[in-house]
Amino acid sequence: MSLSSGSSEHVLAVEGLKVVYETSFGVVDAASGVTFQVERGEFFGLAGESGCGKSTVAYSLVKEVPPPGRIVQGKIYINGRDVVPLPEDEMRRIRWKEISVIPQAAMNALNPVYTVGDQIVEAILAHEDVSKDDALARAEELLDLVGVGRQRVRSYPHELSGGQRQRVMIAMALALNPPVVIADEPTTALDVVVQAQILNLFKELRSKFNMSLIFITHDLTTMFELVDRIAIMYAGKIVEIGPTDKIVNDPLHPYTELLVRAVPRIGVGEKGRFEYIPGSPPNLLEPPPGCRFHPRCPKRFEPCDKEEPELVEVEEGRFVACHLVAGRTS
Repeated sequence: MSLSSGSSEHVLAVEGLKVVYETSFGVVDAASGVTFQVERGEFFGLAGESGCGKSTVAYSLVKEVPPPGRIVQGKIYINGRDVVPLPEDEMRRIRWKEISVIPQAAMNALNPVYTVGDQIVEAILAHEDVSKDDALARAEELLDLVGVGRQRVRSYPHELSGGQRQRVMIAMALALNPPVVIADEPTTALDVVVQAQILNLFKELRSKFNMSLIFITHDLTTMFELVDRIAIMYAGKIVEIGPTDKIVNDPLHPYTELLVRAVPRIGVGEKGRFEYIPGSPPNLLEPPPGCRFHPRCPKRFEPCDKEEPELVEVEEGRFVACHLVAGRTS
């Protein structure tokens, strides 16, 4: 099954990805059958409640799933090459050069005993045969580009604000001009003013580098401002993929509908009342049979608790895994 959005130029394609965590309590089915594609220059969002598998998928793309997690099935094509079977030494050459990650906890990601300039230089020298002076000059240019300023090249992480540290991580992710950048909750720990600045920075970088961005968050308000298409995840599975305006204004999966309705809106709805999704996500040690959302779904009916719906194209560019819409065709 192809999840093409109309172009054959895909810089990233994921097919049937399955990731598990083997714990003392049993096997956690963290990501199951995840399939999507990203076009060159596209901003693609991956959204869902906490624990739905977003970050697991993100770190699977660079084969950095933390233990005891492991990829047990599926393919991950980066620039047409399946990286799943590659040994670690080959994968190290691909990270940063072809795909990079901006983590959500910049202070934890940066080494506190090295200057931010040295850390950017290290990433450059690990992949390119350039002098240290040339690498340092590029680090200064990158710090200017992301709005930190080259004068900070000798600063240590603790000398920078949270927003500046996040910008340093963005600079590191761009150091080798990779075609794909993964941003895992990059604005979560920032105040709303700095969040807006980071989102605007991504937009500026898009026009400059024509990079593809995989933006991962549970905050739909920031995602709506930035991405072209959104994949909605629930309990380790993708339940809907579509253009951002369609997801916002005409969600097809009941979970997507409830997720969008739960976004706070100023001046909308009864005063003092907010929307929420009843119930809790399932325990992925023992996911429910059929559709994983059916125990919480207000629209469930007979097949939902027995038959697992497939992710199918129901109209051009819209993919949904739901028995309610399975009869719709493109």
